[in-house]
Amino acid sequence: MSGNDNEGLDASESDVEPAGDGVVTEEAESAEAETTEEAPAEADAAEAEPDEPAMDEDVMSDEEADLLIPVEDYLGAGVHIGTQQKTNDMSRFIHRVRTDGLYVLDVSMTDSRIRTAADFLENYDPEQILVASSRQYGRFPAEKFAEAVGARARTGRFIPGTLTNPKYDGYIEPDVVVVTDPIGDSQAVKEAITVGIPVIAMCDSNNTTSNVDLVVPTNNKGRKALSVVYWLLANETLDRRGADPAYGLEDFESDI
Repeated sequence: MSGNDNEGLDASESDVEPAGDGVVTEEAESAEAETTEEAPAEADAAEAEPDEPAMDEDVMSDEEADLLIPVEDYLGAGVHIGTQQKTNDMSRFIHRVRTDGLYVLDVSMTDSRIRTAADFLENYDPEQILVASSRQYGRFPAEKFAEAVGARARTGRFIPGTLTNPKYDGYIEPDVVVVTDPIGDSQAVKEAITVGIPVIAMCDSNNTTSNVDLVVPTNNKGRKALSVVYWLLANETLDRRGADPAYGLEDFESDI
């Protein structure tokens, strides 16, 4: 299914458009992905949460939206804060650009895509769902998500061959993969494509989505933002199965 064969298609042009005048090419983003894969320790050390968001942010259209949590909770977690770069792929999920050059993601679309992702995951046996996260702030909530829904997790460096080499001791054959960031988790995405597994990805304003089947637009670099999104996705997935959520947001928040 990877390769965007259906309505989950989220691919388009791949040029990255910064908030300033320059242009960052897809090749530059690919180089960033390679750097993240080859030197995860350095990437984690440089990772930092965005500044605390202002609570009066304009983060979605004026239309009334029935959100899973109050919009203030999305703002408080910084789910809406993108980067200073925007790809054409992610343009549809961006509400506006701030005066400091940061793109603002539309939280109503984040909310809607969490529901869609839960609808999608309902179709799979829990143990056939794999969640991967190399990002420091995504590892703990990804593992909690796996624990909550009964999925499998691979956090930290994704070992090459996990999905493609049956001779590797850690080889697994999931039916769907959830990743925290298509850049940092590029190895997992690459292997999922190779074996034809659909990919659900948390995508920021600077991500390209040509290899992603279902985009969940969110700040995928912030600790609080990832905790909220994984928590909501877990709750919604359990709800689709008719199960009562057993975890609160605090269970998905790490102290690092």
